[in-house]
Parts: sequence; structure tokens; C-alpha cells
Amino acid sequence: MGNLVKLRVMGLTFSQTQAGSYALVLAEETGKKRIPIMIGAFEAQAIALHLEELKPPRPLTHDLFLSFSRAYGVELKEVLITKLEEGIFYSELTFIREGETVKIDSRTSDAVALALRFKCPIYTTTEILDKAGIFLDDKEVEEKESEEVESSEEPYESKSLLELEAELDLAIENEDYETASKIRDELKRRGGKER
Repeated sequence: MGNLVKLRVMGLTFSQTQAGSYALVLAEETGKKRIPIMIGAFEAQAIALHLEELKPPRPLTHDLFLSFSRAYGVELKEVLITKLEEGIFYSELTFIREGETVKIDSRTSDAVALALRFKCPIYTTTEILDKAGIFLDDKEVEEKESEEVESSEEPYESKSLLELEAELDLAIENEDYETASKIRDELKRRGGKER
């Protein structure tokens, strides 16, 4: 395996090529290369909830896994994206318990969702970065995210802060985290209530 490169989660965007899919964008911690990884809506929701700091009323799968692991003294030390074959990324989780190290195969979307919750580093190899990495600066990603927000069909701009806060509570109660995330973004934009 080649030299390791540390990555950070840059964000999520809607896929322009696959309906119902999202692109998880990972970025070199000290460089300009980005790795877009296609993931499904459920996995995107799990990552977005953590990035948006939204707390569901009941634990979702990755949150449950974190609680279970902590209850039994298991810590996720790191995530490593190990290979890329036919457009599919493969990852490995490295766990530590009582000084013993165990490596487990994982889907990359699950690995990233867990890395965020355990607050552990994400790595890949220079070979994978060279093969899948693209040059995309932070401004381009922000512009794409801004375009997506502007093209949103949700009419949140016309609602009052109180109405938005009530809708946010309802969305979380109904476990509609995509809507909750959009409402939270509008509240942030207006300097409203933080969750």
C-alpha cells in the first residue's frame, strides 16, 4: 500500500448524473484534490445529520453503533479507503479494544458516517487519490451548494422565524431529516435559533 493521505469531509451535493444519489466530497487535508464518492440517500442522510448537528429523537443506525461500541470499550481508531475498483470505493475500519486491533471491511459511506461520529481520521492512498481525485476548489463547491439552495422548491423565505421553528420541530418529530436540514439552513441564514 502506498503513502497515506489524510482526508476531511468537505460536504454533500446532489448527484447531477444519478437520480436519488448524492456525491460525498472528501478533500485532501493539505492539498487541492477532491474525491467525489456516489452514495445513496440513506447514507447521505446519516452523514448530513451529523454535519448539520441535528439530533434525531431516537438513535439512527450509526448512532446506535457508536453507543454500542462505547458501552463495550471499543473505539474506532481510523478509516482507510483501501481501493477503487470499477467506480466502487472499498474501506476498512480499524478498531481498538483493550490494546487489541481489529480491521473490518466496510462500505465507504458507512465508514465516513462512523468516522464523523467517532471523530477519527479518514485516510486513503496516494494511488487512489491520483486515480479518483479531481481539482475542485472550495469556492466551486460553495457555488454548487448555493445553486442547489436557490433552486430549492421549498418556500421557506416567506415564513416567519416562529413558523420555521415549529416546522423544524415537526420535521424532526416525523424523522424527515432532509426537510429539517433545509429549515435549519434557512434559520442559520437568518441568524435564528441554533439546534
